[in-house]
Amino acid sequence: MQNIFLPETVSQLTERLDVLRAETQPQWGKMNAPQMLAHCNVAYEMAFENKHPRPNILMRLMLQVFAKSTVCGDKPYAKSLQTAPAFIIVDERDFEIEKNRLIGYMKKTVDLGEAHFDGKESLSFGKLTASQWNTMFYKHLNHHLTQFGV
Repeated sequence: MQNIFLPETVSQLTERLDVLRAETQPQWGKMNAPQMLAHCNVAYEMAFENKHPRPNILMRLMLQVFAKSTVCGDKPYAKSLQTAPAFIIVDERDFEIEKNRLIGYMKKTVDLGEAHFDGKESLSFGKLTASQWNTMFYKHLNHHLTQFGV
């Protein structure tokens, strides 16, 4: 697993994003490229912005028991895996806006560094280690860039 907190990792991911086009077709799934970028931005919105509500205590417990190991673990995501409602993007999005937001979030992650994330609370999973945040951010983005062949 590459380290999302390193500038060289963000540079590599940005190079992959630069190959992506608004009209690039996915190899699986229903989202178009702009929707996929907006979908990937949700993970960062949850970490950086007060935009998404915290799941209730019962839902958080269920997420911690049933989803945390999938989201924060090393095993790659399966294709067409069901996603949480907050991550479902059905409206049309502007490709360049979403791409630039994603690159900005990745750069902010590097600027804040691992120490900022070590013990930081996730809306869904409670306190995470920096390694878990790294896995969650990197694995998710890598999965979707692979989905679009970049």
